[in-house]
Amino acid sequence: MRLLVTLALRALFRDWIFVFCNVAVLAGVIVPLLVLYGVRNGVYDALIGDLMANPASLQIDTAGNQSFTPADLAEVQGWEDVRFATLKTRSLFDYVNVRATGGRGRQEALIAPSGTGDPMIAPLPGLGPDEVAVSPALATQLGLSAGDGVEIFTQAENRPRQLVLNARVAGVLPPGRIDGRVVMADIALLDLIEAFYDGYALPDHGIDSGKPLAGRAGSFEGMRVYAAALDRLAPLQDRLETRFGVRTLARTAEVTSVLTLGRNLGLALALTVAVAAAGLAASLVFGFWGEVVRTRRTLANLGLLGLPQWQLSLFPVIQALVTAVIGLLVSFLLFRLTAALAERLFETGLTERGGLVSVSPAEALAIAAAVIAFVGCASLAAARAALATDPATVLREET
Repeated sequence: MRLLVTLALRALFRDWIFVFCNVAVLAGVIVPLLVLYGVRNGVYDALIGDLMANPASLQIDTAGNQSFTPADLAEVQGWEDVRFATLKTRSLFDYVNVRATGGRGRQEALIAPSGTGDPMIAPLPGLGPDEVAVSPALATQLGLSAGDGVEIFTQAENRPRQLVLNARVAGVLPPGRIDGRVVMADIALLDLIEAFYDGYALPDHGIDSGKPLAGRAGSFEGMRVYAAALDRLAPLQDRLETRFGVRTLARTAEVTSVLTLGRNLGLALALTVAVAAAGLAASLVFGFWGEVVRTRRTLANLGLLGLPQWQLSLFPVIQALVTAVIGLLVSFLLFRLTAALAERLFETGLTERGGLVSVSPAEALAIAAAVIAFVGCASLAAARAALATDPATVLREET
């Protein structure tokens, strides 16, 4: 077997033109496909990355003032497509005043419901009853940081006193997560603010006048839901609207367009690979078959020396696999040069996020394995010709 490998390699590199032509054929097909695949990865991954980096891409909000109960929330939280869900109070009472504890400056801010598992406040796991998360804009304007105390207060026209709630800043939301001045708090805190506006007594907060809080119905006017994945956003939105008969707001059109783009790019790439593979297979089959025909005398002599036919059939396979490895090395080298040139020519801003042309090491190994297997299969046609070589007949024809 060792002799066969040695003879196959010597015969291969003796005719370096044959090697050069096959390597050129391989590189001419593999490099453009690698570039297409890399661009598809770079652009699509950047688009998907932008969507996934912003939890709002998965968010669905009910529109208008509807009526939802804690039982409705529990039902939605049980759906497999739901990552997180929370109730919302009336939008009329969404604005409060915020100031640092002991500070003089105050800012009007939007207060939004949150809870354990809310992707908007990640990496915070959740918020306690007296904890809030604040947007970067609000934190900058009030000089807030994690651990600081804040006062959330509001005034209703028909109430003699302000409602003042003390809370601790659990964290500042990452930049770009949410715009404007926003306070994220547990739904219980928002429900308390709504009860204040509705004229209920809140003795624990110094509001003694008003209706008894025990008689207040547990009803909410909205729901905020997050899909478990981008491809589940549209089905989840349809399910919410059908189940509760409400209108919802989400970035479904944008998400769907990106997912559709990815599928279309994948189909186009698969079609291109199929056509290129057919052409490459035809070229390699005829090339290796021609090499077997050219080396018939060598194979015949090896047969007369006692090598069995199955070992003779490995002669073109060994040459094909060595050619494939050389072709892959040349192809990946040219691919890296092409990718580097593309990064310099096109100012896409993707370089810091993985590059315009992106192929991971795992993908490169998979592609290399596929090419070697493909070339090996193509060489089997030449191997069949080698098996059909009868040493006596060949030598008689050569004389």
